[in-house]
Amino acid sequence: MLTLGILGSGSGSNMQAIFDAIQKGKLRARIAIVLSDNPDAFILERARSQGIHTEVIDCSPHRTRFPEEAQEETAAKLKRAGVDLVCLAGFMRLVKKPLLDAYHQRILNIHPSLLPAFPGMEAWKQAIDAAAPETGVTVHLVDAGMDTGPILEQEVVPILPYDTAETLHARIQIVEHQLYPEAISKFASENNL
Repeated sequence: MLTLGILGSGSGSNMQAIFDAIQKGKLRARIAIVLSDNPDAFILERARSQGIHTEVIDCSPHRTRFPEEAQEETAAKLKRAGVDLVCLAGFMRLVKKPLLDAYHQRILNIHPSLLPAFPGMEAWKQAIDAAAPETGVTVHLVDAGMDTGPILEQEVVPILPYDTAETLHARIQIVEHQLYPEAISKFASENNL
C-alpha cells in the first residue's frame, strides 16, 4: 500500500482531505507521518486526532529558509516512516537538496493557482489584484524552484465579480480538497507506487 508523508505549516485542511479520501476508499494509501516546521500548526493537532504520528522540523533560527541540515533530518524521518511519496500541504519553505535527492520525482505540491500564473504566497490575492478572469488549482512535482515543477493536474476556478480574496480562497480550497487526493492516486498508479 502507498505510504504517504505530509509536510505542512498551517491548518492542514489538505492533509485532512487526503485522510478523508483514504477513509472513504477513494485513495488506497496510508499517512505514516505528518511533519511541520511550525510547532503550533493545527496540521499537527489534526493528524494526532486521527492517530497519525507527528514530528516537528527544526529550522531554527531561520524564519523562512529550509536549512540543509533540516532537510537531511526530514528525509531521514520520512525514510524511517517508510514513506513512498511526500505530499506538501501548505508547507511554506522551498524544498531543495538533499530532500529532493532522497525523494527524486516523488514530492508533490498543491498550489492555489493555474501555474505558471501566480506562483508563491497568497496566489488567490495575486489573482484578484491582477483582475484575472480565472484562477484555479495545480498539483505539480516539486523541483528546486518556487512552484516551477512539472504540472500533473489542474482545475480552473472562475473569479466571480463579487469575489474577495477570502471568498475566492474558500472556493479554491474546495477544489484543492477534491483534486489533491485524485492526483495522488493517479500519480501513484502511473508510477507503480
